[in-house]
Amino acid sequence: MHTLRSRWERYLAEGSLGKFIEFSVAVNSFTEYLSRLRLAGLMRLSEGLENVALSKLDDAFPHPMAPKDMAALQRQIDSLLGAVTSSLVSAPHRRVEEKSVAHVDADWIKPRTVWLVAEEAESRMADALANQLKFFGFQVLASAWKTPFLPEGMPLAVLFMPAEASTQAEAFERIAAIRAQVPASQLFYLSERIEMDSMVALMRIGIDQVIPVQEQPSMVLNCILDLVQTQEQAQYRVLVVEDSRVAVALIRRTLTQHGIETQAITDPGELLDALASYRPDLILMDMHMPRFNGIEATRVLRQIASYDALPIVYLSGESDVGLQVEALRLGGDQFLSKPFNPVLLAAVVKTRIERYREARRSTQLDGLTGLLNHTAAKSRLAEMVDEVGLGGMLTVAMIDIDHFKSINDTYGHPVGDQVIRGLAWLLKGRLRSVDLIGRYGGEEFLLALPGVSLEQAQAAIDGIRRSFAELPHAHPNGALHATFSAGVAAYPLVETAAGLTEAADAALLQAKRLGRNRVVKSP
Repeated sequence: MHTLRSRWERYLAEGSLGKFIEFSVAVNSFTEYLSRLRLAGLMRLSEGLENVALSKLDDAFPHPMAPKDMAALQRQIDSLLGAVTSSLVSAPHRRVEEKSVAHVDADWIKPRTVWLVAEEAESRMADALANQLKFFGFQVLASAWKTPFLPEGMPLAVLFMPAEASTQAEAFERIAAIRAQVPASQLFYLSERIEMDSMVALMRIGIDQVIPVQEQPSMVLNCILDLVQTQEQAQYRVLVVEDSRVAVALIRRTLTQHGIETQAITDPGELLDALASYRPDLILMDMHMPRFNGIEATRVLRQIASYDALPIVYLSGESDVGLQVEALRLGGDQFLSKPFNPVLLAAVVKTRIERYREARRSTQLDGLTGLLNHTAAKSRLAEMVDEVGLGGMLTVAMIDIDHFKSINDTYGHPVGDQVIRGLAWLLKGRLRSVDLIGRYGGEEFLLALPGVSLEQAQAAIDGIRRSFAELPHAHPNGALHATFSAGVAAYPLVETAAGLTEAADAALLQAKRLGRNRVVKSP
């Protein structure tokens, strides 16, 4: 925020195109930062400012710009920074607290707030939805469409149930007002009809997602639980392969301004070693280099399994369209010409990395629950053990649903899947975004809770166990209830990831020997 303001002030002082480009880069970087934090309302404001800035980057547009244009941009900047400041004042520690694990109080799991706006005529459905959200760990504040709704704080999400057609104008006004009040929250509208015009109208006034009525309530839970588990991703990493040191300096400066980490090599012969040690999310490669060109380097990488999907963007002065097409055909992902636009370069790099990470992440998730799968959960646990500092705490738990084979044999696999999904929802709703929650296999789950003592973890998991025992799972002849057993072990009593898993699994076996439906600590 400070960088954006200071870049604008420098442009006001000098009025040069170069300073305006630096300002535009700062706006783009700030938009991406808000996107990673899932602050949808603030991101839209920043995107609006970015679009205006991009429209004034054309060489034909004079700089310094006219006073009226400066004044208009100043109003947009003030509006954005004012909304950001307001958001921080409303919830000064909400996201930081979720990330901080150095010390955890007894009430370390705090409920997230969800606002629910509904017609009075829909009170039965609204109450059912509110009760379900409360069961999964959320604090729900409800209001009618026509009732003033100004609670303090910043909710995780706001749910709008369908408004009557006769009050649509008032409903839209209400949604817009709440969006202005909570720019950092996600807004969902539960719609009876899915129509292009109505969905676009809702998005224009601030709705982030429209949920079809036939997909409720499971989709509502999924959407909100996904928000809980969203974490800031690691910094983007780009390997620059370029023999011109001047070009390297300019590229790295541009990407650094957008918060993108870089490493550069000038000799493509060092490419494989650099990839192995640096492990980038993307390669930015010059087309023409000594020894061999970018196309030849790309063809080599595409024959190595570890790099066959790694994004490669060419950056070159090459103007031969045929050669550009051939470069893309042989494994490149995109071609940018020199001299490059800094904003465009950063946007292309970020977009390619986001798609690459999303594709890679999809291979790490369990299809039924959306949790980390066995391999990804073990890998993440090893990373968490490595990250524990001197005097730090990390507690690991193994959970197993009791008599699960009998549930499948008696009620069928679809009901068994529903039981597994119900436990996954409870774990996501009741635990923090920094906690590891993985489906270890079948009806088994692996948890890792950083900064939490063995006793705190046992108490928290025991509370989830009691709630899970109360959760009804529907089947054609009624509903069934299930229970689970769990074992917990803690670092530094056990110092390795494999050791923690084995100790927690041994405690789980002890819980089963003692009669199941209990949580046992590792000795």
